Amino acid sequence: MSVNNKIFVYQEYILKVVSMAFNSEKFIEEATEDIKKTVGDGRAITALSGGVDSFVAATLAAKAIPEQLIVVYVDTGLMRKGETGNVLKIAREVGVNLIVTDAKEKFFAALKGVADPEEKRKKIGELFVRIFEEEAKKHDVKYLIQGTIAPDWIESGGLGRDTIKSHHNVGGLPEKMHLKLCEPLRELYKHEVRIVAKKLNLPDSIAERQPFPGPALAIRVVGEVTPEKVEIVREACAIVEDELEKAAKEKKMERPWQYFAALLPTKTVGVRGDERAYQYVVVVRAVRSLDGMTANFSRIPFETLEKISTRITNEIRSIGRVVYDVTNKPPGTIEME
Repeated sequence: MSVNNKIFVYQEYILKVVSMAFNSEKFIEEATEDIKKTVGDGRAITALSGGVDSFVAATLAAKAIPEQLIVVYVDTGLMRKGETGNVLKIAREVGVNLIVTDAKEKFFAALKGVADPEEKRKKIGELFVRIFEEEAKKHDVKYLIQGTIAPDWIESGGLGRDTIKSHHNVGGLPEKMHLKLCEPLRELYKHEVRIVAKKLNLPDSIAERQPFPGPALAIRVVGEVTPEKVEIVREACAIVEDELEKAAKEKKMERPWQYFAALLPTKTVGVRGDERAYQYVVVVRAVRSLDGMTANFSRIPFETLEKISTRITNEIRSIGRVVYDVTNKPPGTIEME
C-alpha cells in the first residue's frame, strides 16, 4: 500500500470515529434556533444550487422560519446537463418553494475575456450576491442564508491562512454587500452535512450527491469561458458521470467522491476520417476523498476509461483527445481551476 493510501485509510478511520460522536439531531435543533435568533422577525433569502450543502441549509431555514423565507435558484447557464429541471423536481418533492432566476446572459457577459481562475471566482461570487440583492429588494429581505461549510472558508484564506482558492461564497463575496450573512453549516465538513441531510429525510439523490462547485462549469473550462466551451464540457461531464456510475453499480469499481471532465484551452492534432483535425483536449478527473481537503486519484478500470474516451470523442466532435488526471491533492486541487 502506498504512503498516500495509508494516510487516506487512517484519515477515513479517524473521520468515522468523529462521525460517530457527531450528534445530527442536536445540531439540527441548535441550527434552527440559531437561524431564528439571527433572522428574528425579519425575512431571509437562501441560495439553492442543487448540491447537498445548499439543500441542507435551505431545509434547515424552512424548518426555522417557514413564513419568512425566500428560496432562489439562479440558472447561470453554467450548470450540469438537466440540472435546473432536476433541482426543481427535488425541491417540489421535499416541499421547498423555489424561485428560478434566469441569469445566463449576465454570467456570460461578466466572464467574457476573463481567463484568471481567481478573477472568475470573484466575478461569479459578486454577481450571485447582486442577483440575490435584487430579489431581496422585491421581498424586503435583510439576510442571505448560505450553505457555506468549513473547507470553503479554510481554503479561501485569511486570518493568516494561505489562499488555496477563493470559494465563490467566501473569498468571492464583494466587500460591500447589502445583505447580512447567515451560515448554519459553517463549522461542518461534507461527511457531517451528509449525515444531517439523511436526518432531515432528504433523498439519497441529494444526501449522497457528489460535490459540485459553486462557480459550476466555469472552473471546468480552463481559461476564458464561452457558451460553446461550456456546452462541450457539460456534455463531457455527463458522459463521465454516466460511465463511472454504471461501473460502480456493476461493482467494477468504487464510486469516486467526485468525478467530472474539464476542458483545456489548447488543441492538439488528430484524425477525423481521412482528414487531419485540430481539436480540444478533455481531462477526466475522479478522486477519493473524505472532506475535500485532501484527495487521491481513483483507480478506474482501463475498460471504463476506454468507454469514456470513445464516447467523448464520438459524441462531441470538437474533442480529439481524452486524458486521465492521476494527480493527488496536494499537490493538485480537485477542480482544474
